Amino acid sequence: MTSSRSARLTQELAAFIERWPIAGAFTISRGAKTEAVTVVAEVALDGLTGRGECVPYPRYGETPEAALAAIQAMQGPLAAGMDLKALQAQMPPGAARNALDCALWDLEAKRRGNRIWNLLGRGTPVPCTTAYTISLGTPEAMAEATARAAHRPLLKIKLGGDGDGERIKAVRRAAPNAELIVDANEAWTADNLADNLAACADAGVTLVEQPLPAGNDAALAEIKRPLAVCADESVHARASLEGLRDRYDAVNIKLDKTGGLTEALAMADAAQALGFDIMVGCMVATSLAMAPAMLLTPQARFVDLDGPLLLARDRDHGLRYDGSLVYPPEAALWG
Repeated sequence: MTSSRSARLTQELAAFIERWPIAGAFTISRGAKTEAVTVVAEVALDGLTGRGECVPYPRYGETPEAALAAIQAMQGPLAAGMDLKALQAQMPPGAARNALDCALWDLEAKRRGNRIWNLLGRGTPVPCTTAYTISLGTPEAMAEATARAAHRPLLKIKLGGDGDGERIKAVRRAAPNAELIVDANEAWTADNLADNLAACADAGVTLVEQPLPAGNDAALAEIKRPLAVCADESVHARASLEGLRDRYDAVNIKLDKTGGLTEALAMADAAQALGFDIMVGCMVATSLAMAPAMLLTPQARFVDLDGPLLLARDRDHGLRYDGSLVYPPEAALWG
């Protein structure tokens, strides 16, 4: 990705941790948080700078500090001219590689003076409907939050185990016309799986995401599923796809899991070839983290890129949201 002239120049790396307050709190089965902690990587070359943002996730043993250190450790390889292909071999999938991968793609688009989708031959993304997340709470609290968002066409409902049947009933009453998808975040068990799936089916839910813990989800292959089930924590990069075919109908592709846009695009193609529907998902983060994921939306049955809508404020030049309609990024943001 370097010309003969720029090969004599040095790619310079900067990385730092940022904290973005959440509007209220974001609650799932594993707990609540009031801020999004992100790590940003910037790669500069010849007066141009590419940026990428990641969200290290404790569920996968990641911390902001460790991700920052992993990114900073790439200063030497970057200075020696490491490109996107070499990056895939230098770092494992995960949040840290995601930030660098997206930064290098952003830099490449700037250096080529072209939008990233043109460089990739993927076609121009178009505005699409994103899910809007309702945090886990009591049935009453979730119904109140749902009522405020009932005008949105697609709602993602966080569930958490005991009492989920009542929660989804309350949510459906509060939003009779919205399409509902559910995310249990590994909180169900083999014992309550059938009852919870039935409650979701009765409420007209379209999809249930990660009902059982990753590594303990064999029961999904042993029952008749009354609605589609999507893998999240059970799926990371391409290597994890093949073993999920009898358990899941869809996979949630997140760049922080795949380790960047490069692997995410390849994974989307591989998942479709295996017959999976695709959800493109996100962590709670700014528009800089959402922007690369927009390139996956043409292949996605479900788009869940509402991270900036959950923040108290987004970064400058953020994605445009018109209700639940999210637009492709402007060049001033990324790509």
